[in-house]
Amino acid sequence: MALSRVCWARAALWSSAVTRGPFVSRRLQLGHSWVAPRSCKLHFSPKADVKSLISYVVTKTKAINGKYHRFLGRHFPRFYVLYTIFMKGLQMLWADAKKARRIKTNMWKHNIKFHQLSYREMEHLRQFRRDVTKCLFLGIISIPPFANYLVFLLMYLFPRQLLIRHFWTPKQQIDFLDIYHALRKQAHPEIVSYLEKASPLIADGGLRWQLTDLCNKVQRGTHPAVQDLLALRQCFRSHPLDMNQLQTSQVKALSRAMLLTSYLPPPLLRRRLKAHTTVIQQLDKALAKLGVGQLTAQEVRSACYLRGLNSTHIAEDRCRTWLGEWLQISCSLEEAELSLLLHSVVLLSTNYLGTRR
Repeated sequence: MALSRVCWARAALWSSAVTRGPFVSRRLQLGHSWVAPRSCKLHFSPKADVKSLISYVVTKTKAINGKYHRFLGRHFPRFYVLYTIFMKGLQMLWADAKKARRIKTNMWKHNIKFHQLSYREMEHLRQFRRDVTKCLFLGIISIPPFANYLVFLLMYLFPRQLLIRHFWTPKQQIDFLDIYHALRKQAHPEIVSYLEKASPLIADGGLRWQLTDLCNKVQRGTHPAVQDLLALRQCFRSHPLDMNQLQTSQVKALSRAMLLTSYLPPPLLRRRLKAHTTVIQQLDKALAKLGVGQLTAQEVRSACYLRGLNSTHIAEDRCRTWLGEWLQISCSLEEAELSLLLHSVVLLSTNYLGTRR
């Protein structure tokens, strides 16, 4: 009864405020049995909406990008090839940068030195530094206004000098490596000639004869054995073949053989050459721990090319054999004997089977 009275009181108040029409009167008469509908509450999911929006944008972007690629491929095929290589090169360079950053962060967190890294991490950092150094020149000349248009033209005209390997076509990668090896091979006769001239200055008669015989073998086209090179370790520890006592002209020739610039002042040239040889020996020790058999075919060819062998036209098994010989020499030498490792770039690669053309 109390509930019924409350309902009739509410109906009376409502009827006093609103003129009773037929519909209102009917509703008031049924007021004791009428129940107002529940309000509908809308439940929104912001995260789901954002994800769906992002998915939509990504899908549309991929579709537009695909149409753009097909348009370039049909109407501008040569430009499309260059465009594809450039975009893939940017992606690979960005991936290399992220990997290098992870390695450097790990080195900083765990207080790890460069020579304590694994072989692949050491090689990645070494190559990435060289790539960034080469890209730095392009960045500098792009600073003036509107200079970027000139930079694109220069990259198109001089891809070997200005671009890194990520932006080379497969054919260019082979051709450019052949060109670089031909440039460093020009210094080989000069380096062997310096060794021949230095042999009379060696005090030990036996070592003097062995060095002269080694130079004659290389000049006749014979590939020296590992034992022939290791037998001359003492010659490269002191005058005249020690790293710090090499002649300036000989240091410049060795720099060209290592594909390093030879136009720096002699002290800087000698210091850079020594640092480069030290890094190679550190890589060799890490590679010896890993094992040559663990490397892929591309890694083997890259390792051989860095150490002086033109591996682009040599079978993979021969590259592995040569790399094994190099590691025998490198891992047997001390820091004071780095000059022998540096000269082995020439002595061990000049007459290797398949390299003379």
